[in-house]
Amino acid sequence: MELIFQEITEDKKAYLGLLLLADEQEDMIDRYLNRGRMFAAYEKGHADKPEEAVAVCVVTEEDPSAIEIKNLAVREDMQGRGIGRCMLESACSICGKGRSIVLVGTGESPETVGFYEKCGFTYSHRIKDFFTDNYDHPIYEGGVLLRDMVYLRKNLENEKGLKDED
Repeated sequence: MELIFQEITEDKKAYLGLLLLADEQEDMIDRYLNRGRMFAAYEKGHADKPEEAVAVCVVTEEDPSAIEIKNLAVREDMQGRGIGRCMLESACSICGKGRSIVLVGTGESPETVGFYEKCGFTYSHRIKDFFTDNYDHPIYEGGVLLRDMVYLRKNLENEKGLKDED
């Protein structure tokens, strides 16, 4: 399957259905959506409309040296095909230029943490009780009640093409 990646600069909320797959409370998405760069992936030959997107990713600039993946979601019927990894790599390639670190915060679900570890991320730190303090309902992922936000990081300095040459 060939994918087309596109930056979304307007009407980001049109992709809310996909965004909610990775962050299931809309007001939490609102905290980062407009300050982040958003990308969508489409199958080649399909219209570039929100309902046709197979994946989305939102990346924020946290400081001059770091970006953070705030949302990475793949349509449920398209999961397990490497789309998430491609989306992550593309977003890091575009947004990571001149940066040394990419961070991602996620729940302590073995499936999600395992995905990021396979993509080269390692444990950084955690924010205790993030999910229980910030969401209006219990969040479960893969049968696990999410409590702490686990942060993973990846060093971009040695990634070819991900950091501008000095």
